Amino acid sequence: MKLTTLIFVLFLSSLMILNAQEYEHSSLNVTVYNSDLGVIKDVRKIDLKKGISHIKITDVAERIDPTSVHIKFKGTVIEQNYQYDLVSLTKILEKYIDNDITLTSDKNTIKGKLLSTGNIVLRKEDGSLLMLPKIDDYQIAVGALPEGLITKPTLVWTLESEAAGKQDVELTYQTSGLNWHTEYVALLNENDTKMDLKAWVSINNNTGATYKDAKLKLVAGDVNRVQRYIPEAVMDKNAGSGYDVRGEQFKEKSFFEYHIYNLQRPTTIANNETKQISLFDVNDIKVIKKYIYRSGGYYNNSKVAVMVEFENKKENNLGIPMPEGKARLYKSDGESVEFIGEDMIDHTPKDEKIKLKVGEAFDIVVEDIEQDYKRISDKVHEHLYEITIKNRKTENITVEVERYLGYNWEILESSLEYEKKDAQNIIFKVPVDKEKENVLKFKIRYKDRTSD
Repeated sequence: MKLTTLIFVLFLSSLMILNAQEYEHSSLNVTVYNSDLGVIKDVRKIDLKKGISHIKITDVAERIDPTSVHIKFKGTVIEQNYQYDLVSLTKILEKYIDNDITLTSDKNTIKGKLLSTGNIVLRKEDGSLLMLPKIDDYQIAVGALPEGLITKPTLVWTLESEAAGKQDVELTYQTSGLNWHTEYVALLNENDTKMDLKAWVSINNNTGATYKDAKLKLVAGDVNRVQRYIPEAVMDKNAGSGYDVRGEQFKEKSFFEYHIYNLQRPTTIANNETKQISLFDVNDIKVIKKYIYRSGGYYNNSKVAVMVEFENKKENNLGIPMPEGKARLYKSDGESVEFIGEDMIDHTPKDEKIKLKVGEAFDIVVEDIEQDYKRISDKVHEHLYEITIKNRKTENITVEVERYLGYNWEILESSLEYEKKDAQNIIFKVPVDKEKENVLKFKIRYKDRTSD
């Protein structure tokens, strides 16, 4: 049965009753977390009578967590129901089992009592059965909207108000289907000493609701959540896109152990939309390009990584909390700007260093071999390593060799000085002139932990 099959339902009066209660918004706040979570604070002007009232709110998120709903007004909530059994062709037919339906095509009209919905089976007025494996050419008509089906997810409240008249009713709830992430675009200068950095935030809305003229907040950080099942209505996953550029528009502040970015103007976040807004645009950030070769353990290979490092400090035109996101790096070849690599930036506070891997050097070759091995005793052995770095570039370079050693090691001799990074790793800085090569040699003695 194709979804294009038309269904004529005579339930106009039912729709008018449901949709009549979309109350005036006084204010709307949307807070988006980067973990498929949004918090909606919706204040509506509702005319309540004193005592008991029944209220229906139909334009909430389809992916709302009904257990998270909080209502604030001058009174008491007696009962709340979340109805999400939405109208669909299949559900209407299921409700019409043992009831009369009409099938109409260009050739004929068929009436009968519906007995099965998988392959349509009808009992006609004369008692005979009609089975229709395919109904692509038919339109289906039923008498009314079955009880219990609705067109939109609906919150139904039974309230007891302390006073009659219009008052602000504050509705707060959580919903899945809202997410945001950061995208960084970096442009390196000619000699790789500075870069311009542009940051965008992308907000994805697949909640089933549109938030018009909302005050938007973005929360950066890893919020702990308990995973459990939340009922969902059917959701259209096709996404459109918005694009908004106005320079620095967010005001950042610390909040608990996280950071909040407040958009300084209202914005509309449409359902099934990805909206991009500029977070910041900074020029002339000082960077250091490094060549890193990792050796030992699982690292042995001939590839040299190209890294770009910069400090997130005020004196480097930054000094702001930087949310997690993908950084894409570009550079001009003299004619046009070309993509040179990408890496992830983790949630990074101010005054910290950020390292981005751009790619692997084409013109730097490494040969990493164990040249000699001696077993001094059952618990002591020595290794002689030789790492040859060949620079086929037309400029002098320095390659940082990060060597994994493990535990209980001692450097007996080395052709270059080294820096102890931690208990298991050391770093050599190996200079190599243009179109030359340099050889790093070092001898390591290992002792069994019980040798003492």
